[in-house]
Amino acid sequence: MSSNGTLAFKRTVRGTPEEAYRAFVHPTALRDWMSDAAQVEARPGGRLYVWWNDGYSACGTFSTVEPGKRLVFSWLGFNEPGPTQVDIRFAPAKAGTRVTVKHSGFGEGKAWDDSRIGLTQGWESGLENLDSLLADGIDLRLARRPRLGIYIGELTAEIAKKIGAPAQGIRLDGTAEGSGAAAAGLQKDDVLVAFNGKPVTHFNDLGPLLAGLKGGDTVPVAFVRAGERQTVELTLGRFPIPKYPVTAVALARQARISHQRINAELAKLTRGLTDTAAGHAPKKGEWSVKQLVAHLVLTERDLQSWAAQMINDREVGEDLEFRPNATVRVDALVGRLKTLPALRRELALAQEETARLAEQLPRAFVTKRKHLYRRLAGWIVEITPGHFDQEHREQFALAIKAAAR
Repeated sequence: MSSNGTLAFKRTVRGTPEEAYRAFVHPTALRDWMSDAAQVEARPGGRLYVWWNDGYSACGTFSTVEPGKRLVFSWLGFNEPGPTQVDIRFAPAKAGTRVTVKHSGFGEGKAWDDSRIGLTQGWESGLENLDSLLADGIDLRLARRPRLGIYIGELTAEIAKKIGAPAQGIRLDGTAEGSGAAAAGLQKDDVLVAFNGKPVTHFNDLGPLLAGLKGGDTVPVAFVRAGERQTVELTLGRFPIPKYPVTAVALARQARISHQRINAELAKLTRGLTDTAAGHAPKKGEWSVKQLVAHLVLTERDLQSWAAQMINDREVGEDLEFRPNATVRVDALVGRLKTLPALRRELALAQEETARLAEQLPRAFVTKRKHLYRRLAGWIVEITPGHFDQEHREQFALAIKAAAR
């Protein structure tokens, strides 16, 4: 920081000036490395708004917009003494793009000092994350988030009395293999009562206490076991970073493997099921087999639409929300196709459309927009198949069982 109240930062990021610039002016890209929500209108007089889950937010107005070269905008953060100015420049470098940030207009006094400290931390970690976003599509905030490695169990007054523990805290139902909790010796029926020196009365207390910590940090954890309070040092783990196919062709191949498996399971589950039984709902408010298959079809369609938004470089959310869950939409599809065989054929066609879309993803999307490619690949490889495995397989079984009565 210079004597005139300016914070200055420089970092070479592994992306072109155009992609580095885009990461500041595209709301999805900006959110993926800098904040938890963002609104951007990158034109002179246009607005900027960024917000974080810890409650901090900042707003500003663009005064200079030179695509791929420079951005200047005002900055007024929550509880900050007054507005400041941010000047960002992008220049080609041997390893990518040299990003220079000058944040100026700070005054004197404790409130300004606090702002300087917070913004210094924010810009330094943010620019590091920008490099990761452009190079690998990975949000370091998620990659470095701490993992306790515990399974949560119910804690009632009766259970507390039985295990000799207080009625407030977090009862463990076990620990994950290889986790910091397991290494620290925590066991089933231990009740956590303090974390990093702060009391814990409920699972929701952990979120704020984990904020600011990262994988690899070691913290004291107090727990009660059989009536005895103990304290151990627990080293927080990290969540594994998923590896996805690196080419569009490989992604499509993986999609088809998942589709083939799911369709084979559906064929086995519904073998011998009459069309009448397939339309029978277990009870009011629950879906029949036909409705469940229609829901899977709509999930594939919405995944394709969501992917199209990414390819067109429009703003997108983190997931598909609940659009495939609207029963009126599900029933419209069932009403058109009518039979279970027709619905299953429609599902196979929709799945193949997803695979073909993946196969034909633009090369620039795969290689330059990695934060979007990873989001889409994650849904194709993990989330959509997992959606069937972890939720709908059991729903199919229950619907079929109810129809057989």
